[in-house]
Amino acid sequence: MKTEVYLVRHGETLFNRLGKVQGWCDTPLTIRGIDDLKKTALALAQIHFDNMYSSDLKRAIDTVHLIKNANVVSQIGKIKKLPEFREVFFGSFEGDSIDETWRAVSKAAGIPETEDVKAIIDAVGIYKFREATKKADPRHLAENVEELDLRMQRAVKVLREETRNEGRVLVVSHGDFIKTLGIKYWDQSDGLHDIPFPENGSVTRGILDEDGNFKIVDYNCSADDL
Repeated sequence: MKTEVYLVRHGETLFNRLGKVQGWCDTPLTIRGIDDLKKTALALAQIHFDNMYSSDLKRAIDTVHLIKNANVVSQIGKIKKLPEFREVFFGSFEGDSIDETWRAVSKAAGIPETEDVKAIIDAVGIYKFREATKKADPRHLAENVEELDLRMQRAVKVLREETRNEGRVLVVSHGDFIKTLGIKYWDQSDGLHDIPFPENGSVTRGILDEDGNFKIVDYNCSADDL
């Protein structure tokens, strides 16, 4: 059976507020983040889900429990954590200033220094952007395009295995990971250039078919749009 997948970005965190690279680092949800998530949870409260999943990072786990507790039409048991849906890994840049990180990445990409990540991606494409991020990382630990693409494929495969008998599920993940999925699987993306970064608490909806093919049909929807 086909499975409808609601991909939710976690709520705002401390590092989001401070403008720091988060990646695999974990910081708590802010009060604003929790308040925004309550709006998302309310918008989803009357939608039946056969199951809910999350990344294994705490900000995603806290988010999925908030949504689960607000839903009045679903019987959800223990939340299964899927590490494949973790945020993009930024290596040595984790915890650094986002602006300083993008300046280093733009320099490694061979374009004029800029803090505008969209400008970098649109100038060189998402593939060269990932390679430049790994190159700029002093320890070269950041995920490059091959590593991240393999993880995205694995995430879709794992989700297909988990949800074969489930018609609609919710998965809480992360901004850059959801955006990269969007670049690859959203029909309004050209597969190379940047697309809008998903807002905290936003919902991206996809369809996972019987053969494991995934496509995104709605991207970065706010609670007001649901």
